[in-house]
Amino acid sequence: MTGAQPRWTPEIGVQPAPAVGDAVPSTGALQIDMGQFAAIFNAVPRWVWAALIVVVVGIIAALLLGTLTKRLLVRAGVPEAIEGTAFERTAREFDTSTVEVLGTLVRFFVLGITFLAVLSVAHVTVAASFWSRTVEFLPRLFLAIVILIVGIVVGDKVKLVVSERLTGIKLPQIGVIPKLAKFTVIYVAVLIALSQLGVATLALVVLLGVYLLALVLLSAIALSDLLKSGAAGAYLLLNQPYVIGDEVEIGEKHGIVQEVNVFVTHVENDGEEFIVPNSTVFEEGVVRIRE
Repeated sequence: MTGAQPRWTPEIGVQPAPAVGDAVPSTGALQIDMGQFAAIFNAVPRWVWAALIVVVVGIIAALLLGTLTKRLLVRAGVPEAIEGTAFERTAREFDTSTVEVLGTLVRFFVLGITFLAVLSVAHVTVAASFWSRTVEFLPRLFLAIVILIVGIVVGDKVKLVVSERLTGIKLPQIGVIPKLAKFTVIYVAVLIALSQLGVATLALVVLLGVYLLALVLLSAIALSDLLKSGAAGAYLLLNQPYVIGDEVEIGEKHGIVQEVNVFVTHVENDGEEFIVPNSTVFEEGVVRIRE
């Protein structure tokens, strides 16, 4: 009888026991963390979360709308159109521009709406009592400010354009017209802005009537000589008693006619140019010299 042979058995892989101090993964830890997060979320009032969402959305909307406003104005050619105006020059002194001012104004408007919305969500008593009035007044205030800025910029641009058109007219009274045009535009803009703020319409009409009456009286007094020259110039252009190239004598001015417009006649003689108001032509008469 032979001895029993030992049996061979395959080795079964046995995982080594974790050493002392090794971290043991557990799904319970993740569940505990999520549970703590849920507990913190539930502990904070819901209106706080709602107010936080409103703040984030309001800030993002303010940044986007402000940037969009600036890009639209730039694409519309506004910076080039208002270049050289007094408002643009003033803005440049503060290292900004009219487009930047309007973009910033849009941002502040959106942030103001956001602030009021946060107060409403937070159930603040003051916001609840004044919410309806503030929501109604804030857009009007924003529109009034925009109208006022646009009126100032347009008034400056009108002054520049009128000044350029009247450059060739060498009369001292002509400098009043660009200023009158500027302040007329600004005054109308102020009236429209005040109407947006709820100022009585009757008062606005009275102010406008007084302004127009004062404008007419001022124009009649300050521009009386200019009006006489304009009327005389219209007659000279229609009847043409002398034309360009004629040798004339107007009072003590003697020379060759170089230009005739509504207000003045340009006469040149030996390198000297005389600019004679057309009213003077009517008052002193004109002598046309024939060879």
